[in-house]
Amino acid sequence: MSLEARSLSSLSEVGEAEWNALLTAADNPFVDWRWLEALEHSGCVGPDAGFMPCHITIRRAGGLVAAAPAYVKFDSDGDFGRDWEWAAAAERAHLPYYPKLVLGVPFTPVTGRRILCAAGEDEPALVAAVVAAARAFVKRHSLGSLHVLFPTEPQLELLAQTGLIPRIGIQYHWNNPGYRTSDEFYARFSAKRRHALRRERAAAAEQGIRVRTIAGAELRAAGQELADLAHALHLSTVDKLVWGRRWLNQGFYRRVFAAMPEPMQLVVAERDGRVIAGAFNVAGPGRLFGRYWGCFEEHPFLHFTVCYYHSIDECIARKTQVFEGGAGGEHKIARGFEPTETHSAHAFADPSFHAALARHVKTESENRRQAIAAWRKNDAVLKPLVPSIP
Repeated sequence: MSLEARSLSSLSEVGEAEWNALLTAADNPFVDWRWLEALEHSGCVGPDAGFMPCHITIRRAGGLVAAAPAYVKFDSDGDFGRDWEWAAAAERAHLPYYPKLVLGVPFTPVTGRRILCAAGEDEPALVAAVVAAARAFVKRHSLGSLHVLFPTEPQLELLAQTGLIPRIGIQYHWNNPGYRTSDEFYARFSAKRRHALRRERAAAAEQGIRVRTIAGAELRAAGQELADLAHALHLSTVDKLVWGRRWLNQGFYRRVFAAMPEPMQLVVAERDGRVIAGAFNVAGPGRLFGRYWGCFEEHPFLHFTVCYYHSIDECIARKTQVFEGGAGGEHKIARGFEPTETHSAHAFADPSFHAALARHVKTESENRRQAIAAWRKNDAVLKPLVPSIP
């Protein structure tokens, strides 16, 4: 029976139950219908917000068998595709680049399945069908390029089989091989570095600051209040930066905290009964995702305590496998995070530009693989795992 592809201008054209039936236990919360719908409902994405929804769905006999969150963009703000130089090169050559079609989650540089396929279906065939629909959309609307951002490695291989150009990026993740205590983790550092980290970790308590995580029943009981706090903390950071962007508004936080409180976490730093800083985290299967941090008072090392040390301790206690602290940040290496490959896949409307970028990305990706391999071989920050860890 033939497959029918459509592009949808709103997630409301697909029901929550139908979309979420495509999810597996391994999928992170960012491809949940409720997260994506909260972005649309709050106006964080839309025609006037830099992300125009055009979600791709594949049906067979009326039943949804595959779907991909997709957006038309006229720039690269908020997609973390790191393609500004490509766009500039296309402009200099008078070749089309924008508008572009992005398959991914807005404002979320987190790896996950970008093409959701129903269980028991032929995934390679469905990935090919979604890519074909995306290419047809690009051609029909005279777009300049197609980008699939932060797919899983297995899906990257399927995307490459369709002719998309695979690319490697680098993030910094904290990995848990089975630490039983935080001391076992910090034992991996040199004595000098371990002393410095202990000093940074102790700073908050010495200043009378208490750091804790709000989640579960406590978060559900005060959902709107905590949603407003998460938003205020977010603004406290972006409004201090020249390049800060108010991508997520108060309506989004209220909507997502109410609709899907289970994975939401708010790390708060309190002093004299007041919240002075905090970080908004999201928990997924075996992983913790750090999203946004903010502070109302500046204190030494508070950022590292709230964003890294506290959540690392929590991950060890809860046996969480990976903590993703967000995009970028080589400073994370000194605090136990490790360079990790991320992926994307690309196609360009102009054949000559596509061929040129394919050659460039092949060299770029190989250089990045070598850089990660060299770091793992010559790591001067972390010692090998202590033998006592199983």
